[in-house]
Amino acid sequence: MKQIITLLLALVCTLPLAAQESEAVPAKKEIIKTGYNFGPLPAVAFDADKGFQLGALLNIYDFGDGSTYPNTRQQWYFEASFFTKGSQLYVVSYDNRFWIPGVRFSTALTITNDKAMDFYGFNGYQSYFDYQKVLDGKKNDDMYIYTPKYRTNRLAALFKADFVGKIGNTPLSWEAGYHLSYFKQGAINRAKINKNKDENKMFPDSEPTLFEQYREWGIIKDSEADGGLNSTVRVGLLFDTRDKEGAPSRGVWAEAHVMLAPKWLGTSNPYYKYSATFRHYVPIVSNDRLTFAYRLNYEGTFGRKAPYYILPYLTTVGPTYDRDGMGGFRTVRGIMRNRVQGLDMASYNAELRWRFVSFTLWKQNIAFGLNAFSDGTMVTKGYDMSFGRTLEEFATPNEYEKAREEYAAYMAKGTERDRPHITVGGGFRFIMNQNFIVCLEYGKPVGKLAKQDGKGAFYINTGYLF
Repeated sequence: MKQIITLLLALVCTLPLAAQESEAVPAKKEIIKTGYNFGPLPAVAFDADKGFQLGALLNIYDFGDGSTYPNTRQQWYFEASFFTKGSQLYVVSYDNRFWIPGVRFSTALTITNDKAMDFYGFNGYQSYFDYQKVLDGKKNDDMYIYTPKYRTNRLAALFKADFVGKIGNTPLSWEAGYHLSYFKQGAINRAKINKNKDENKMFPDSEPTLFEQYREWGIIKDSEADGGLNSTVRVGLLFDTRDKEGAPSRGVWAEAHVMLAPKWLGTSNPYYKYSATFRHYVPIVSNDRLTFAYRLNYEGTFGRKAPYYILPYLTTVGPTYDRDGMGGFRTVRGIMRNRVQGLDMASYNAELRWRFVSFTLWKQNIAFGLNAFSDGTMVTKGYDMSFGRTLEEFATPNEYEKAREEYAAYMAKGTERDRPHITVGGGFRFIMNQNFIVCLEYGKPVGKLAKQDGKGAFYINTGYLF
C-alpha cells in the first residue's frame, strides 16, 4: 500500500511538467479521433475481494470519420484474467451502432470461475459476519484461518444479446434483449484451500462453511443449491441526455426494465424481477473540470421467490454486462463482495469528479482526475431465512436438535432486519480519449456496524463506476 501511495504522489507531482511539455498542442483543443484505435494492455490490477489480477485485455475502438467522437461507432473488448485468490475471468463483448439504422446492438459472453467466492449469507446484517474470528485467525498463530468459513465455489457463464432503439427524435429509447446464464455452485475444495498451509492454519473439516450450514438448515433449498440455468427476456425503457458515454459531465441516464425467466423458456428455477436506475451528471465547473455525479438503483423481485444464485447481480441492458457483488468495485465500493443480498435491494453512489489537468500528448487526449465518493446499499425485502428442514430429513432426532440450536444461535447474532451499509472513499483516474480510463480507488465502511462489512478495500480497475 505504501508503494502505491508513493506512486500516486509521484504522478501528481510530475503532472505539471507533463502538461508543460505537451503545450505544443493547445490543451483546450481536443483531438478528434478517427478510424480504429487499439488499446492492448497487460491486466495487472488489484481488487481486495479477488487479490492481484494477472492477464491481458484488448480494447478496440472504431471512431469512423470522427463525427461520433467521443462516442464510438463500434467497439470490442477482450479479457482473460487470473486472480491470486483463485478466480478466473474471461470476457468477450461487442457494441455496434450502425448495423441496424436507429438501433444499437450489444452482445457479451462472460465466464467467471471462483474457487473461493465470498458468501456472507442473505439480508445484509441479518446474517452475522464474525469479523473477530477472521482477524484472530490471521494474527494468532494458535488458531486456524477462519476466512474460508465465508467462501464458496462458483462457476458462472453469462451470454447476452441486447437491442436499444430510439423512439422518434427524443431522448427515449426502447430496450429488448435475451440473456442466458448458467450457474454451478458448491462448497469449497478444502484440499486446495489448505494447500501449503501449516497444520495449525488449515481450515478444519469439522468446521462447516456458511454455505454448507445454509444448506443443512434448508435456507438454501436442495432444488437450487447446485445452481441452474436461466433463460431470460428483458424489456424496458431508456432515457439518455448525456453529453458523452465514457466520462460524462452533464445529463441524465435513466432506465427501467423487467426480467422474465419462466419455466417454459428453459429456466431451472423460474423468477421475475425488475430494475430501475437513475444517474445524473451535474457540471459544477465547465469543461469537465468538476462534476457531481450520482446513481440511484433499485433491484426488485415480483413476489417472494427467486433462486439464491441470481440475488447478487446488478442487472443492465445495453453495452455493459451484469455485475455481481453488492459490495465491490462495480457496485458499492469498500464493503466485501456479495455482503448484501436480498430479494429487493436499494443502493446509491455519489461522487465529486475533479479533472485537474488535461493535455494532448503523442496525438492522444490525456487527462488526470481525482474523485471523492460515498456509496450505500440496503436490503428492503429479505430472502426467506427461516429454518427449512423437518425432523424426518435428519438421521437422528439429536442431529435435528443440534442443527436447530446452531441455527438459533446464528440468527440471534444478526439484526432483525438489514440497515444501511455506508462507505466513503476517494480515487485517482487516468483518462485517454474520453473512453479508456484507468482508476485507483479506496473505500471504507462507516457506522456502528462497519466492522460487519470489512476493513475497507483498495481497487485498481478500469472505467468510471457509472
